[in-house]
Amino acid sequence: MSNHSTQTSDQPALNTCIIPTSEATGIIPVDDGALSPITVVGTEAIRSTFDNFCIKQALNSRRAPGVTDIVLNPDAHAGYGAPVGCVLVSPTHIYPGPVGVDIKCSMSLLQLDLPEDAVRDKKTRRALIDAILERTPTGTGRGSRHAPKARHIDVELGKRVVIEGASSGVLSEIGIPTEWAARCEDSFHTGHDGSADALRARLDRLISSGKPAEVFRNKVAQLGSYGGGNHFGECEIVHVENNDRAKKAADVFGLRDRHVAFLSHCGSRGWGALLADGQFKSLQSKFKQWDIPLPGNDRELVYAPLGSPEANAYIDDMSLGANFATVNHMLINALVLEAFQEVLPGTKGQLVYFISHNIARQEIVNNRQAWVHRKGATRAFPAGHHALKETPFYGTGHPILLPGNPQDGSSVMVAEEGAKLSCYSVNHGAGRRMSRTAANKTLDQAEIDKSFDDKDILTNCRTYPRDEAPRAYKDFEEVLSSVKKAGLASEVASLKARFVIKDGDKADD
Repeated sequence: MSNHSTQTSDQPALNTCIIPTSEATGIIPVDDGALSPITVVGTEAIRSTFDNFCIKQALNSRRAPGVTDIVLNPDAHAGYGAPVGCVLVSPTHIYPGPVGVDIKCSMSLLQLDLPEDAVRDKKTRRALIDAILERTPTGTGRGSRHAPKARHIDVELGKRVVIEGASSGVLSEIGIPTEWAARCEDSFHTGHDGSADALRARLDRLISSGKPAEVFRNKVAQLGSYGGGNHFGECEIVHVENNDRAKKAADVFGLRDRHVAFLSHCGSRGWGALLADGQFKSLQSKFKQWDIPLPGNDRELVYAPLGSPEANAYIDDMSLGANFATVNHMLINALVLEAFQEVLPGTKGQLVYFISHNIARQEIVNNRQAWVHRKGATRAFPAGHHALKETPFYGTGHPILLPGNPQDGSSVMVAEEGAKLSCYSVNHGAGRRMSRTAANKTLDQAEIDKSFDDKDILTNCRTYPRDEAPRAYKDFEEVLSSVKKAGLASEVASLKARFVIKDGDKADD
C-alpha cells in the first residue's frame, strides 16, 4: 500500500481551492469546469483539517473513469486510493479503493431495558466488562479459543455465513435472534449476478487456491470478536433530544431515554482485508499487463468496468467479506446481551440498527442506477425514500450511527431531505486529525488515562491506546454541526459512554 504524505508548511494548502456555497458546504472545481465539482461538507473549521493529500486523492478520484460524483464529508482524511470519509458514485465501474481494506466495517447499536442507574456502580461496570471479554475477545488475532464463553463456529457453518449472510438459518444455528435481520441496512449480500450460488463458487475457488483456506479457517474462529485499533464496544446512556420529531424517531428506532445501550464498531476481522488485498494485487497486475494508466498514478485507484470478469470477481469478494462482517456484528450483539444477562439477570435487549461505512451498494442516483462507494461514509436515507418502503423506517428515515469518542459522546441521527446533496450519505464519525504515529509521539499517556478517570469512564485497558485518544480525532461537535448546518441530518439522541472495550493492536482498516 502507498505511503501517505501530510501537509507541511512549505506546501500550498490545497483546501484553499474549496469554494464555500454555504456556512457548511462547498465545492472543489475540477479541471476548469470540464467535470462537475467535488461536493464538500464541512464548516470553515472542518475544511481546514483537509490536508493536501486528502484533497489530491479526491481530485484523482473525480477524474477516474466512469466517476460521476465525489463527496468529501467532515471526517475526510487520506486513505488508500480515495480519502476515508468520501463517497464515489459510478454507473459503469467498480472501485476497491473507495470501499476500503476492511470490507463492511460497520456500526451497530443494541438497546437494553436497563435504566441508567443500573450501571452507575463501578463494580457492576467492571463485572460487565469482564463478562463481555469472556465472550468477545479483542485484538487482531484473537478468536473464540481466547474467550471461554464464546460461540464456537466450525468451518462448514462459517462457509454458510459468508455465502448467506444473516439468513434466518444462519442466525438460528448460531443462536442470534432472527428478527434482528430486519434491523440491518443489508442483512445479506449476493454475488455479481444477484445469487448466492456465485458466492459459493467464488469461495470454493478461493479455498482451493491455497493461502485463503488457512486464513478462512482462522477468521471463522474470530466470528463474534472485536478487532484492534479504532474498533470498540461502548456501554452508553441514551439521551433522546427534547423535540417531537426526535421523540417520534426514537420510538420507531426503539431507543429508550436515560436507558443503557451498547454501541459496537467492527468489521470483517481481516477476512475482508485478505480479499481486498487480493483484489488490489490482481487488478494492479491487469493494469500493468494491459498498459492502462492509473488515475493520478495511484496504485490503489485501480478499477474494473461493470460486467467484466474482474468486476464480477471484486463484487463477489466484497460480498463474501460483507456477509462475514454482518454476522460478526450480529454475534457480538448477541454475546453482549448474554453478558448483561449474566451480570444483571432478566435484562432484555433489541437491536436498533446495523449500518456499514465501507461498502459499495447499488442505488439510484440522479434517476440512474449506479454503484455508490462509501468509504468511511454511511448511508443516509430520509423519510419517504423509496428504498425504505418495506422497512420500519419509511416514515422517519433509518437510524444513522455516528461514533465520536468516549469522552465527547456519539450520536444517533436521521437524514433530512437535504442529504440528496451528498448522495444520501454522511460521515462515519469524527475522523482522525492526527496520524497514529503523531499521536503516539506527542500525546501524554498519564494525561489520557487521567481524563478517563475524571469522567468516570471505565475501560478494559491498563493504559488507553494513545493513537485512539479523543484528541487524536477531530472536534466531534464541529463535525456534528457541519452535518446539521449543511441540512443533511438532525440528531435523534446522544450517547454518553460509561465504559469502553478497546484493544491497542493495529486496526484492520
